Amino acid sequence: MAIITLTTDLGDKDIYQAALKGSILKLIPAVTIVDITHSVAAFNVQQAAFILKNSFHYFPDDTVHLIGIDTVYNQDTKYLAVRYKNHYFVGADNGIFSLMFTQDPETMVEINIMQDLKFLHFPLADIFVKAACRLAQGEPLTSIGIPVNTIENKMNLQPVVNKNVIKGSVIYIDAFQNVITNITKEFFNSIQSGRRFVLYFKRNETITHLSWHYNEVPEGEKLCLFGISDHLEIAINKGNASGLLGLNLGDSVMIEFQ
Repeated sequence: MAIITLTTDLGDKDIYQAALKGSILKLIPAVTIVDITHSVAAFNVQQAAFILKNSFHYFPDDTVHLIGIDTVYNQDTKYLAVRYKNHYFVGADNGIFSLMFTQDPETMVEINIMQDLKFLHFPLADIFVKAACRLAQGEPLTSIGIPVNTIENKMNLQPVVNKNVIKGSVIYIDAFQNVITNITKEFFNSIQSGRRFVLYFKRNETITHLSWHYNEVPEGEKLCLFGISDHLEIAINKGNASGLLGLNLGDSVMIEFQ
């Protein structure tokens, strides 16, 4: 059965999400539509990339992921359909693909489906839906576009190492107000080499122990762990880490190894 996922900044209170889903169902009535999220901050490709990068691999091969972030017509932005790790992605070439992918895609095309003028202000429900549905029905990428070799490049902010110190930053805050940094488990382990550490962050707060799960500390206590995204998180058991610890997007964290 065809599966199309949706990752957008459309929210839940307007007609846009309904228009998008209705447009898909008109073309494939039996399709399975899965909402990854419609709560991405407006035009925030970095946030959307983080969410989709860490969720798409849970879906079956050949799932089509429709990305509705910053898709309004712009003469300088191409619309792409991409095959990557046996999944399809349809979105605007606004940097989101380079933020999501850790290696080169298998195939990429610039979508050349004719724009319906009545949807000029909302191509997500027109060009994007048509492309996604044709892929979901088994058509090859080359049937909906012209092969391309390059994508708009944006770089995620990377942690840096200076002797025995990792300097990272907050890149995401989830619905539980857990604070997620750009320090991955693989990167942390490569620098730690079994040594003890001190994690420093705002308000002179420190953590010296890596937890396996949130309930490892008493309720209301802070902790750090590697969550489902394999990124280092700062959390409070049953609490609001971002608000209570004063941590926001872009704030710095530091890990010193001893």
